[in-house]
Order: sequence, then C-alpha cells, then structure tokens
Amino acid sequence: MASKKNNSINITRYKNKQELNIGIFVFAIIFIYLVITILAYVTSKHVSVYEVREGSILKDTSYTGIILRDETTVNVDADGYINYFMSENSKVKAGTNIFTISADSLPQESISTESPDATLSSAELDSLVLKTQNFNLAFDDQDFSQVQTFKSDIDTTLQKAANQTKTAQLDALLNSDAGAGLTVFQTPADGVFSLNVDGYEDLSLDTMNLKDLDKTNYSEKKLQNNRKVKNGDSAYKLVTTNNWSVVVELSDADAEKLKDTTYVKTRIENSTETIGANFTLIDNHGSYWGVLSYTRSMIQYIDKRYVNVELILEDESGLKIPKTSVLKKSFYVVPASYITQGGDSSASGVLVQRAKSKKNVTEFVAADIYQKTEDMVYLNPDIFNDGDVLVNPDGGDTLSLSQKDTLTGVYNMNKGYTLFQQVAILCESDDYYIVQSGAAYSLSNYDHIVLDSTSVKEGEVIFQ
Repeated sequence: MASKKNNSINITRYKNKQELNIGIFVFAIIFIYLVITILAYVTSKHVSVYEVREGSILKDTSYTGIILRDETTVNVDADGYINYFMSENSKVKAGTNIFTISADSLPQESISTESPDATLSSAELDSLVLKTQNFNLAFDDQDFSQVQTFKSDIDTTLQKAANQTKTAQLDALLNSDAGAGLTVFQTPADGVFSLNVDGYEDLSLDTMNLKDLDKTNYSEKKLQNNRKVKNGDSAYKLVTTNNWSVVVELSDADAEKLKDTTYVKTRIENSTETIGANFTLIDNHGSYWGVLSYTRSMIQYIDKRYVNVELILEDESGLKIPKTSVLKKSFYVVPASYITQGGDSSASGVLVQRAKSKKNVTEFVAADIYQKTEDMVYLNPDIFNDGDVLVNPDGGDTLSLSQKDTLTGVYNMNKGYTLFQQVAILCESDDYYIVQSGAAYSLSNYDHIVLDSTSVKEGEVIFQ
C-alpha cells in the first residue's frame, strides 16, 4: 500500500523590525519645546512696554479781554450831511482830506459808500505779481505768519488804489456844481481811520475798572456815510499808534502762576498765528489783571473792543513718555580723566585699587557711562562700593569713591534687559512728560521703555 506524501508547509514567523518614525520624533521635540516655553512664560515676570514717539504738550488758558489803544474820537464842528472820502481802516497822514460836510445830502452817484472799484496801474500790477511769486517760492506751511504778511501787503496795495479813486471822486465833486456848498475836513494827525465808535476811546489802565471787563452790556456804533450830523457828533475814530494792549482778569491761582512772567505767547480769536506779548501783572485792590502789550497786528482787531485770547504757557515738542516710566537714580560722579579703556578691549572703565594677598593690586573694571558733563562722568553705583579707590591712568593720582548725584531717567528695553537712560524733561501734562530729543546718553524715537519703572530693577531680563 502506497504511503501518503506529506504536503504540509511549515511557516516560521519572524518579529517585525520597528522602524523609527521621524514625524513622531519631531513632533515630540516641538511639543517639549512648547511646554518649556509656556512654562517659562507663565512663571516669568511680564513687563508692560511703551514705545517712545515724538509728541508735544500745549498748555494754554483762555480769557476774554478788553482792548486798549491810543485812539481818539474826532467830532464834527458843523451841522449837515457827512460823507467820507477815505477807505475805512486805512492809514492816513496828518492833513489828509477825510470827509466833507454839506448842507444837503449828496447825490448817490457822486459818492461811493463802499470801497470803490479801483484801476491798478501797471507798476502796481507788476508789484502784486512779484509779491505773489515771492510768496509762492518762499512759502513754508509751518510758518503761517508768511500768509498774514502776504495778505497785509496785498491789502495795502489795493487800499492805496481805492483811496486814490476816492480822492479823485472828491476832486471831481469839488469841481462840480455840487461842490460849492462842501466843507472839507482833514485829519489832525497820522493814524488809522475807523468808523467804529463805542465810547471807550478814552479808556486807559488808569481810568478803567472791573465793570469795563464785562462785555454783557457793551454796544458799538457803526458810523454811516451820507448821514445827517450835528455839531459835536462823532465823525470817526483815529488810532494813532500800532501799540495796543489786552487786559484780562485773572484768578488768584493764575495770578500766582504768572507772577514772574514778563513775556508770553498768545493766540487771539482762535487764530492759527501766535503773537508774542509783554506781560504785566496788576493787583487792583485784590482783583488781578493781566496786561498783554503788543506792538503789531493792531489793525487786524481795530473794529473789536473785546477779544478772546489764549495765553500759551507751555508749548514744547520732543519725545513724549508716560510719567510712570520715569525714576530717579543715584550715580557716582568722578572726573572724566579717570576714564580709560581696557587693555584687551575697547570698553570704557576705570582702574580700581584693591587689596589682594595682603597687597594692593590695580585692576581694570568696565563701567558704563550714564552721563557726561564737561569734566565729570556718572558711573553705575551697582558695580562699586563706597570707598573704592580709583587710580588716574595718566598721573597715578587716586580718588576714593564718595561723591554722588541723582539723574532722572527711564529703563530702556531695546536689548532685552533693563538699562537706565537719562532724560531731560522739558514740560509736563497730567500724565506725560516731553523730554529732549537727540541728547547724548538719552532716548531716541521708537525706543522701547518700561511703562512702570517701579516694577523692575536695572539689568533684569524682560519677556515682553
């Protein structure tokens, strides 16, 4: 009997070799790094940062003041109808024909109640064109006074032409039949001619009182052309100098603040231009008055008796920083001649004499300079002790550290750790200082500083 052939197959199992999964390894490293970073961030000190930027602080106080001028009211000395032959608010010379008195009202076609249309000569046109070209070439949008000057020049030229036209009108009128009954009056002095009168023309510091500063019941009168007048009526106002003053009432606190002030910048009627004024404080029986004295721009406000005026007590530009960032720190002050450089580096420092192995050894100690005057330097006190002896590298003289001085500054964080930097304060508001920009050993625009200087110490590493 034939045997059966064994067809079974033996299968041997081998253990699979574990291959390294690079992705899992990288993920594990990243995960560990994130955990460490988060733990470091959570457990570390966090400091608020302020970015230094350029800015300004403007401190001003607004008042309503009364204008005092060297002015007088010229009256008529005859009855009749008055007519003016000079443009209002124009400068006139003594003896200029200014108005006429006639028994009857003059025909309207023979007089001009407004500034007449004037024909400019070719020379005047050329002058206007040249002034306009010069203004365009030299214009600086940071200096608004150029606009005022240009406007004044144009107004003067046009007013001169208008006055010439009015003078020609008067001459033509005098040569006509209507001119037979005219009486011509001239100005008694040089000045500026105005048709606004209010009864305050004779007011002065010696005659005014507190009620004059109240404009509640104030009224003025605009004198009209071709009106009927009587002997003694007001004809016009003549302002004889360009000097004028504004008197304002001050509170006790403002008077105390301004008691030593002799000059102040002002802004009148919300103008964009500032005008400097000499300042005088007057104690008028317990009421304080501030007198602002000007020598220009009178004609701009000749028709006003009361004006709003701002006293600009501080107007500084520089680097704007929070008050909370500022601190004071004490430094050793030593002569600049003691500063030298290390033999193996370019670092600045001093030579310090110290006792080692029962003998004195002079060694170089690197030291940051925080401020430098003409002949003195400020050194960080954290790396020295009172009584340390410095050696002058030139002559060998010695100096025992003792003299200290205080600097005002902030903690700079640009390098990732706190570093004291001095600041020079120019002015302040409730929450900010304006400090000098570009000073040596000081801040620059876009520097990062600690917002709260009490939250750190110098040399701390900061996580932002």
